[in-house]
Amino acid sequence: MGVLSGVKIIEMVGLGPGPFCGMLLADLGADVIAVERPAADAGNPRPWELCSRGKRSMVLDVKKPGAVETFLELIDGADALIEGMRPGVMERLGLGPEVCLARRPSLVYGRMTGWGQYGPLSQVAGHDANYVAVSGALWLATQSGQQPDAPPGLLGDVAGGALYLAIGLLAGILRARQDGQGQVVDAAMVDGSAHLLNFAISFLPDHYGGSFEKARPAALGMHWDRPYLCADGEWIVIQAVEPKFYAELIRRLGLDQDERFVNEQRNPAAWATLGDELSVLFKTKSRAEWTRLLEGTDTCFAPVLAPEEAAAHPHNIARDIYKTIDGVLQTAPAPRFSVTPSAELVSVPPRGAHTKDVLAELQINSKRTGDRGQATAVGSPG
Repeated sequence: MGVLSGVKIIEMVGLGPGPFCGMLLADLGADVIAVERPAADAGNPRPWELCSRGKRSMVLDVKKPGAVETFLELIDGADALIEGMRPGVMERLGLGPEVCLARRPSLVYGRMTGWGQYGPLSQVAGHDANYVAVSGALWLATQSGQQPDAPPGLLGDVAGGALYLAIGLLAGILRARQDGQGQVVDAAMVDGSAHLLNFAISFLPDHYGGSFEKARPAALGMHWDRPYLCADGEWIVIQAVEPKFYAELIRRLGLDQDERFVNEQRNPAAWATLGDELSVLFKTKSRAEWTRLLEGTDTCFAPVLAPEEAAAHPHNIARDIYKTIDGVLQTAPAPRFSVTPSAELVSVPPRGAHTKDVLAELQINSKRTGDRGQATAVGSPG
């Protein structure tokens, strides 16, 4: 069930961005078979378990006799493959792109790494913060003079990595269904997080005077585009960029008779003073009080919520954004489709829950893979 029903993905389970990409595609209806490590090799608890939702899980040790051939039979009917090993590991396992594409010419071979398949750093270990630091994204996301500190995993692993891999795989599948030609998708977090900067770059000439420094958060101290602390120690955020929204904000704050606030929205010389005055004003009420006054208006206002609070917000409840399955808070599939809605969320399958079923589909005797097909795909993360 879902818009990607009929699309089959084989995922060699690795580190987070690959499983997240597989989860996204499974959320949208793809049949994702996750080739996982056995518990003894992978360690407990099971890593990124939530990202296994919606998938079929099998366990296979590609180091054991017959297991590589089993993996290759898996891709015989697949549209795409996801792997997140360090460059060269899949080749050493006998499962590199040349082997897989020779067997399945229409296969889209998705490779998820931090640094990419080539370049001076391609064989170097790293994590999200390292990739977004080198791409320029971490610097641009940090206020001048402050410690660089992006939300863990979001800017590189998810936005610059998993989502770009998903787009690449789907684009490759569309192409392959036209001409039957598969290809390799080299999805690197350093590439994707750099590509994200084009949105900010597009504003440089008109809004930031061509300066990257001025495009950084709160670099200009705009009183109409910043967070504010409330009386209860909680935060709200205002982003009343357009004049009509700014006018609505100061009207609701009772400042529409103050000529400074009315006339100096675009005067940088006034921003610090006006911002200080708003800081004092917003500290006179709690976040809940400001929410009752400003939420639901064209003031471009929002309370800053923790995930647990977000799950209880009326808008998120109305859209059914958050779910609790087996006691675990998680978010619903996105985006949404009018004709082919995604399947309802269910429990995450245990590791290897579908091994026998998948082998049966391939008409493979489990003895061929050793240990009834239960072992591990190995390699160092990229």
